[in-house]
Amino acid sequence: MRIDVNGEMQEVTGATVAAALAELGWGDAKVATALNGEFLPAAARDGQTLKDGDRLEVLAPMQGG
Repeated sequence: MRIDVNGEMQEVTGATVAAALAELGWGDAKVATALNGEFLPAAARDGQTLKDGDRLEVLAPMQGG
């Protein structure tokens, strides 16, 4: 299916947010996620299914000072 990931269309085969994150290389990363504009806690990613056209935002923490 095709989903929008951080503003870029991606083809993924994973049926859940967790599976898509793993497929896209964020499987073990500490990231924040939003699905279709709504915050999605890490604990909910395994049970949250994706559908064609969903918008997934993935934000990684940045260090600096």
